[in-house]
Amino acid sequence: MLKITNLHKTFNPGTVNEKKALDGLDLHIKDGDFVTVIGGNGAGKSTLLNAICGVWKPDCGRIEIDGVDVTNMPDYKRAAYLGRVFQDPMKGTAPDMEIAENLAIAARRGTKRRLVKGVRKAEREEYRQLLATLELGLEDRIGAKVGLLSGGQRQAVTLLMASLKRPKLLLLDEHTAALDPKTAAKVLEITDRIVEENKLTTLMITHNMKDAIAHGNRLIMMSDGKIVVDVEGEEKKKLTVEDLLHLFVKASGDEFVDDRAVLG
Repeated sequence: MLKITNLHKTFNPGTVNEKKALDGLDLHIKDGDFVTVIGGNGAGKSTLLNAICGVWKPDCGRIEIDGVDVTNMPDYKRAAYLGRVFQDPMKGTAPDMEIAENLAIAARRGTKRRLVKGVRKAEREEYRQLLATLELGLEDRIGAKVGLLSGGQRQAVTLLMASLKRPKLLLLDEHTAALDPKTAAKVLEITDRIVEENKLTTLMITHNMKDAIAHGNRLIMMSDGKIVVDVEGEEKKKLTVEDLLHLFVKASGDEFVDDRAVLG
């Protein structure tokens, strides 16, 4: 579903601020895989996600989604293949619009706009049932402005919006980093359920090693713009944080120094 080949990206080349963010990165993700991505600050995680979305144009390399070469495709066109949830709960929704209206916008994504009623009665009932699956009581607040929701509630709604059209690839950009631990755990539980029920191919960046191990069927670890650890299946299920740190040191030759990722 995602094939990245020899991807390079350097920011501010030829200056004192030159930074090689991606260094010949190769990554193949199968249809239905749920891949978690972990790494220290500056490892290249966000640059990778932004390259997939078309925020950055790579210096060289190739990006394919479901067999389509999107490397030079503008971001607004490749958005048809993608769903994305950002780290900031304030992004991804229209705060001054109702929950139902936000979901209606997501449902109409990629279709031609017409002068018709924004949210029809049948749609509102459909969204009510969808919101009930979150178990957050939002089905009873379907007319509330999204800007009045808590961070966790807002991320849950954004997850619904991002997955509503069953994108080829769901991108989760540290989507629980701004939440308190209890709320983050609830959002991750909702994430697992949505991904499994919709059989979505998913790439989730996380700042927390425990979450990277506990979620998904495959884990990759990045350092200096490269993938240095790649484990999946039974091997991933048996991992501990200590095992992961050992693999990182063995593969990269460096100590992992991001305490936030290790301690959660």
